[in-house]
Amino acid sequence: SETASFTDPVFLARFGLFRFNALDYFLHPLNPFKTKSKTSNEVLLMQGIDIGTLMQQGTGGKPGPLSPTVAEDEYNLALSRLTGEQYELLPPPPDFDINQSQPLFVIRHVMRTNSSTNKVLGIYYILEGVIYKSPSVRSLGKANVTRTLEGLSEACDALGECSRYEPSAGYFWEFESQNHNVDDDNLLSLGHRKNRMRRILDNRRPGERTDEEDEGIRATEAIDNILVRLSKSTYVTSSGKV
Repeated sequence: SETASFTDPVFLARFGLFRFNALDYFLHPLNPFKTKSKTSNEVLLMQGIDIGTLMQQGTGGKPGPLSPTVAEDEYNLALSRLTGEQYELLPPPPDFDINQSQPLFVIRHVMRTNSSTNKVLGIYYILEGVIYKSPSVRSLGKANVTRTLEGLSEACDALGECSRYEPSAGYFWEFESQNHNVDDDNLLSLGHRKNRMRRILDNRRPGERTDEEDEGIRATEAIDNILVRLSKSTYVTSSGKV
């Protein structure tokens, strides 16, 4: 599951978490993200090869002690000579001091077929000692769509409370009213005020509209229909289920 996580407080309290033991921490037997197949990392570990050991003892061609960077390069070289499932520790940021503790480690699960070809099977990260699985592109897209639909649903609800209709004036928006429960008397009074204003401005009879007003009302009705369809859509009202 992409929402699961794993941590081992005993390991962290005893050894801490650094680049030279991050892979050892990920290969913990109880880690649910670790593959059940034997990995190249475990093969090297049975041979006494890991980044920490290489830092202390070095290799046949490079006697120890080795710097963390050189030891990590030698470990990756040993991995590239093997085939099968492997876990690779991705490089740190360029300006990071490799000798210091690092809050974030990124580990890549690959299937290697030769020294230069591999297929990525998964990405994991260790954040403050907690191991997580990196979300997939599909889950990220689904989460973004869900948040967008929730925002549209809230917008439709808010706009639905601000829409008004009068036979003499048609549809209109009322955003400044603090009380959305407008009774019939208030609506009638509002209509009379608008009719009086129209007579004062252009001496038109109540209910008479210009071509521009008719076109505006038709456009408003079209927008209202779109908002109503959106608010009743199953994609919006399904509580984020896409």
